[in-house]
Amino acid sequence: MKMVTDDYQKLKQVDDVLGRIDNQCSLMVGGFGGVGSPPTLIEAILEKGVKDLTVICNDAGFPTIGTGKLISAGRVSKLIASHIGSNPIAGKMMSEGKLEVEFSPQGTLAERIRAGGLGIGGILLDIGIDNEIVYKGKSIIHVDSKPYLLETPLTADVAIIYGKTADSYGNLIYDKSARNMNPLIAMAGHYTVAEVTDIVELGTLDEEAIITPGIFINSVVKSKGINWKWVWE
Repeated sequence: MKMVTDDYQKLKQVDDVLGRIDNQCSLMVGGFGGVGSPPTLIEAILEKGVKDLTVICNDAGFPTIGTGKLISAGRVSKLIASHIGSNPIAGKMMSEGKLEVEFSPQGTLAERIRAGGLGIGGILLDIGIDNEIVYKGKSIIHVDSKPYLLETPLTADVAIIYGKTADSYGNLIYDKSARNMNPLIAMAGHYTVAEVTDIVELGTLDEEAIITPGIFINSVVKSKGINWKWVWE
């Protein structure tokens, strides 16, 4: 868990946080199918030219949406996700040996990320216990004589997430389904950057509406939004 700092002003420019994201670093990205993924930060990573990333996210997005933009540009060497079916480029790269993919069922993936954020040693599941492809290389632990697979926790050097509103300390509110995976990923990054649509003064958010407390957020950047016309062209 992150420690509280004395600096309650976490507002940064995008360029200020890009120094945290270098070649070969591990990167967690929030969202589901591109919805809830931070568009400004993803575009900035592309422009910086970072490569050989290990990306942990729910899915491979679409070729021009979400993490799919990083994959399509050949910037990702390993992907840990629940599926890649929405991005045919990811499938092609995997088949050609250009992209290593580690699959986790969606619920398992979410729990592995949660375990990383909470600092626990892993989770025990029986999903895939009878499938050699699934259990290959994993430890089997017996509890009351019943076998379980040990699923290891996931963390990342940097986590980038997307929220609707934040205050200057990083307390976050999300917008409907754009909340997907973001609260879990916020906890599991050693350094977490929140891209948000709106920024308000500290103390003005309804504390009952806050989903991610600012203790998990290191920096907040203002989103430039998405040009959907350009995305779908």
